[in-house]
Amino acid sequence: MQTSMRVRGQLVCRTPEELATVLEALPLHAELTRKEPGCVSFEVSRTEDPYVFDVDEEFVDASAYEFHRQRLATSEWGRRTAGVERRYAVEETTPTDG
Repeated sequence: MQTSMRVRGQLVCRTPEELATVLEALPLHAELTRKEPGCVSFEVSRTEDPYVFDVDEEFVDASAYEFHRQRLATSEWGRRTAGVERRYAVEETTPTDG
């Protein structure tokens, strides 16, 4: 049975400048990620704290997740948000029949 890769956690801005950068760069980042081969879902939403975003991403397998990570390393999003704190957990999940 194939396992997928799930990324869950938070993106935490510490300054108004970091927040402005995230808000400006996030729409393109989300669009490009959702178009990646193997991206099952990609959701980033603001929490009650306007400086904190919940992150929930899923990729079909480890290869798709690794492709995502490599793309991010050289992307505008990766460069512009390099200093923003990420509190992520990455886990392998096995789909269950419903």
